[in-house]
Amino acid sequence: MFDIGYSELAMIAVVALIAIGPKDLPKAMRVVGQWMGRAKAMSRHLRAGVDEMMRQAELEELEQQWREHNARIMAAAPAAADFEPKPAESPAPADPASPPATERSLP
Repeated sequence: MFDIGYSELAMIAVVALIAIGPKDLPKAMRVVGQWMGRAKAMSRHLRAGVDEMMRQAELEELEQQWREHNARIMAAAPAAADFEPKPAESPAPADPASPPATERSLP
């Protein structure tokens, strides 16, 4: 990302040691670490928000495509009102003397 090599890091460490001093250097490093952690957390939160917005946009696009496809299918198919359902034929009453179909033995 920043392309900082070992020589640059060593130079920054020496300057920090001289400028801040060995006594306060651990405190300064802790503060820098906390800032870096907060920056990473904010970056993660921002990325999650952008990813969620992209997913929502993709879902809306897929839903629109589905609606268009469904409309084409419904337009091509005959209307359901044109069909009249046939009345269900009731089976003939069973002979009370014969055993039920599930209990009959096979020859």
